Amino acid sequence: MSWRKIPMKFPGTCIVCNEKIEINEIGLWAKGLGVKHEKCAEVNELQCIVCGGPAGCLECEFQDVCDIANVSQFCVCKNCSEQKNVFDSYQKSTNKKFPIINS
Repeated sequence: MSWRKIPMKFPGTCIVCNEKIEINEIGLWAKGLGVKHEKCAEVNELQCIVCGGPAGCLECEFQDVCDIANVSQFCVCKNCSEQKNVFDSYQKSTNKKFPIINS
């Protein structure tokens, strides 16, 4: 799925930063995925969904095959992935950041 650069006809919410995108502001849109700010598409380092810190993209074991610009915001940093009950923490963080997923 490719992202298309469009002027917003309706207000929206960025799927990356969860901030508002106003009418007439340029956004990136992909059918079935949503919209995001242009600046949010220029991601060089993903955030950990659990702690909010850097996910550690430069040290990630999948760095060679990862396309950061097209990856979801559901990555977990090495530190959080080694914690006890990481899946519970992951679920809680994901549910908090993306409440629509639980609908």
